Amino acid sequence: MEKVIIDADKCKGCALCIEACPKKCLILSDTFNKAGYRPAVFTQKDACISCGFCFQVCPDIAIEIYT
Repeated sequence: MEKVIIDADKCKGCALCIEACPKKCLILSDTFNKAGYRPAVFTQKDACISCGFCFQVCPDIAIEIYT
């Protein structure tokens, strides 16, 4: 199971989660969501420590964390 789930349709690509992640587990997608934004994508599954910083800074409530 993924530790971080990002709802691509809610994400506006602000990149606050990317900056907040101490392990740099997130990047901006190369593709666009249906609103025209490049959403964040969880990529470094093994590096994630489930700290929740990405969840805490997301203004769009587009991120869920599982431990």
